[in-house]
Amino acid sequence: MTHQELPSYDQAPAGAIRFNTDSRKLEVYTGGPVGYGTLPNGQWMQVDSFTPDTATGGTRAVIAGGYETPGAGDLSSIEYVNIDSTGNATTFGNLTSARRGAAPMSSRTRAVFAGGYTTSINYVTISSTGAGANFGSLAISRQHIAGLSNSTRGIVAGGYVPSPGGGTDEIEYITIASEGTPVDFGSLSSNTYFSGGCGSSTRGLIAANTSLNVNTIEFITINTLGNAADFGDLTVGKRQDANQSASNSIRGIFGGAYAPSGGEAIDYVTIATLGNAIDFGDMLNDNIYVTGASSPTRVCFMGGRTKAPSPAPYSHDTMQYVQIMSTGNAVDFGNLITDRYSAAAASNGHGGLG
Repeated sequence: MTHQELPSYDQAPAGAIRFNTDSRKLEVYTGGPVGYGTLPNGQWMQVDSFTPDTATGGTRAVIAGGYETPGAGDLSSIEYVNIDSTGNATTFGNLTSARRGAAPMSSRTRAVFAGGYTTSINYVTISSTGAGANFGSLAISRQHIAGLSNSTRGIVAGGYVPSPGGGTDEIEYITIASEGTPVDFGSLSSNTYFSGGCGSSTRGLIAANTSLNVNTIEFITINTLGNAADFGDLTVGKRQDANQSASNSIRGIFGGAYAPSGGEAIDYVTIATLGNAIDFGDMLNDNIYVTGASSPTRVCFMGGRTKAPSPAPYSHDTMQYVQIMSTGNAVDFGNLITDRYSAAAASNGHGGLG
């Protein structure tokens, strides 16, 4: 048999598989077409045989921080739920400090929460319970930040900067498995806060922005560096308010948020294509500052508050869910232990993990 030379790094077709003799792991080539926001060479990524069922009996969502009814202040407590079932949340532990509006990111094993009226970045091991640990620090205090991730890289996008006041267009990234300081990635198209983030293993989406009611969706290629590009528009102008966006590897779901009307509307997009969002259904209410996390089949929306201090209650413990690959209205899931809004939620089964 004639020996055939294997493709070189920059010649391998997308989907090619190789055995890495150093790590003794199978790897798949995630190369793609050269274009805006991509690099000529793709990347070899380890084939992951892990499933959420292995460590946590299903996809676990970890909900951290937030703000309780006015006067109670920011929260440090962490709760968790199994997204594949329904029921009330269970105590997990506490972050090293209270925060709200943090950027959530996660791998199969680790959840990371960056910023939120602090520069501190914390992480927890999803399959266990206990206290958060220090990961590193943001350069400046930011809150209401969009967060998304694949299995290796976490993305921190935008956020409100208290001094001098206003949003930032900065995008940074971390390597989830190792602690440290975020590294510059690129820029959003404008100064942004109150945004939601989600994505697949290759593409990240950041939806809506600023304190205004904006309908824009932008995207990045997670394993490269570069500025965000236009993806399409939400069905209605809104601000996403505390990361109520989530996805599996195919669809991105954008839950209800603040809007002059239609704040309970849920939108969806197909992540691999560009285009405008399509109506999915409605939330059980038009709460704002909800947070979302996903399994391969479901998105669970948690907490939130009413649009104004009345009617009571101001903050909520409600949880609701939708089936990602269908359309329809949200269904009751259960209750959090503590009323909270502007929390951050991450899971070990979201779309960025494949």
